[in-house]
Amino acid sequence: MPTQDAIASADDVSRRAHANTLLSPKFYSTDYTAMDRLDVNPVRAEWDAMLKEYEGDNNIDHFQRTPEFAAEAAALPDELRQEFLDFLISSITSEFSGCVLYNEIRKNVDNPDIKKLMTYMTRDESRHAGFINQSLKDFDLGVDLGNLKRTKAYTYFKPKYIFYATYLSEKIGYARYITIYRQLERHPDKRFHPIFKWFERWCNDEFRHGESFALIMRADPKLVSGLNVWWIRFFQLAVYATMYVRDHTRPTLHRAMGLDPEAYDYTVFRITSEISKQVFPVTPDIDNPAFRRGLERLFAISSAMADAKARGGLVGKLRRAGLALSGVATFARLYFLPVVRHDLPARIRMEAAW
Repeated sequence: MPTQDAIASADDVSRRAHANTLLSPKFYSTDYTAMDRLDVNPVRAEWDAMLKEYEGDNNIDHFQRTPEFAAEAAALPDELRQEFLDFLISSITSEFSGCVLYNEIRKNVDNPDIKKLMTYMTRDESRHAGFINQSLKDFDLGVDLGNLKRTKAYTYFKPKYIFYATYLSEKIGYARYITIYRQLERHPDKRFHPIFKWFERWCNDEFRHGESFALIMRADPKLVSGLNVWWIRFFQLAVYATMYVRDHTRPTLHRAMGLDPEAYDYTVFRITSEISKQVFPVTPDIDNPAFRRGLERLFAISSAMADAKARGGLVGKLRRAGLALSGVATFARLYFLPVVRHDLPARIRMEAAW
């Protein structure tokens, strides 16, 4: 697969952060009036306990840099450096997307429960984005977050789509970070950059954010039943497929950490599916050979589309159009595969035990 254009300047970083593709993190807006009407009283006891945890802010002292950051940034070989930069830019865009969304909800609602929650989550995501940005600056790069907020395209999602997508994003973010952390805990010689040492407590923020959306959804049973189960299936597949394709475009990064992208992704899928049983009555059957073949096919299509784009011209455009249709057909086949069904637990919240 052709590599993306090299990241060598602040302009390159800005273009990558602003990109709106199937694989790049999005910025969202939503119906703030509907968000204001949310009622969490059916889950009040668990909700209040969660807000006390946010108030305690157990990561207030965590995101403090050490001198090793700048020193180790300069030592990376070029191919690893490029894939690591792409990882950092994608991560900062994702974290800052949450920061912007949560802050906009906070500013536009009067509901005290939702306002307080969004204040805490904005705080967390702001720390995450800022911490990653400092690591980018060690490479003499960085993202102008203020400009990104003003100029990146926004996608409108109904609140329920925000709940499904953001819950999954937060939980899969936890699963990704904790899997990397545990791997490098076992193999510290593979820890090529110090930022990975921060992942354990960092990903507990992601876990708690997901818990927040789990409580919001379980407070309204309609969101996790009936026809909405079809939307749940769509977002689960979209998040898993996006991660699979994106991770397979970074082989050098995973190899440096001693991870096989295939095994890593399915470990993350397994953790995320197990966690999401707290709120979703279905999960993808990730062990179905047809599911695995479908994800492999999506990656092959993505690689072929990159080749066609690099080729350019009319032939390249026609090739990309045909591949896009093939991608849609492959996604549709995956969507209608059998899923794993289960009952929702009486107690909603879970512990970050992985």
